[in-house]
Amino acid sequence: MTMNADTHLIVHAARSAELQAEAEAHHLAATVADRHTPDLRTRLGWTLVEVGLRLASAPKPQRPLTA
Repeated sequence: MTMNADTHLIVHAARSAELQAEAEAHHLAATVADRHTPDLRTRLGWTLVEVGLRLASAPKPQRPLTA
C-alpha cells in the first residue's frame, strides 16, 4: 500500500487533532483536580501543624521522684 503526500498529511492531521483533544481533556482534568486537592491538602496540613503545636505546648506531666 502506497500513500501519496496528501494522504500522509491527512492521516497526520487527524492524529494531531486526536492528540490535541486528549491533551486538552487531560489539562481540564488536571485543572479541576488542582482546584480541589490543595484545599484538602492545605486544611490537613494546617490541622497537623495545630496538633503538633498543641502537643509541643501542652504542660508536661511531672514524674514522681524515685530514689
